[in-house]
Amino acid sequence: MKALKIIVAILAVLAIIFFLGGLLLPSTYSVSRSAEIKAADSVVYQNIANFNNFRQWNPWAKMEPTAKVTVSGETARPGHTYAWEGKETGSGEMKITEVTPNKVTNIHLRFIKPFENESDTRFDLTPAGSGTRVTWTMSGECSGTASKWMSLMMDGMIGKDFESGLQSLKEKSESVKL
Repeated sequence: MKALKIIVAILAVLAIIFFLGGLLLPSTYSVSRSAEIKAADSVVYQNIANFNNFRQWNPWAKMEPTAKVTVSGETARPGHTYAWEGKETGSGEMKITEVTPNKVTNIHLRFIKPFENESDTRFDLTPAGSGTRVTWTMSGECSGTASKWMSLMMDGMIGKDFESGLQSLKEKSESVKL
């Protein structure tokens, strides 16, 4: 009986830490990675803002190349959409919301399965020596205590995917001869 009381007390303390700690955590998250690419901003931009090209370098398409992908709308324009459905990558949709050609692409990202969530993704292109610096950022809001705790792990969960994707974007963009 004494062991049961100790276990209950430990669980109660952990629950208090979880909920009170959650109140102190930020209600937003942001993950960002950058890479320098020796290619013109127009080439890099087309590889990002044209989802037919995006599909060729994005790390999740490489993770599950058999996922069903649908690309619709006018490329590199608001409303251009990339939807996917796979066993490993789940399902969701990305939709361009705003563009400044060769500079910025804003995308609304909506995950449907295995969990519902929405984020904003942004690609910023700036001159860098003889090429282009690309900064890929994903940010969003945390909807509850559990998502606040999860946000602490976001950088570790998707940061490596961003790095892999930027490396593939670099290889694809630098292979284009102008």
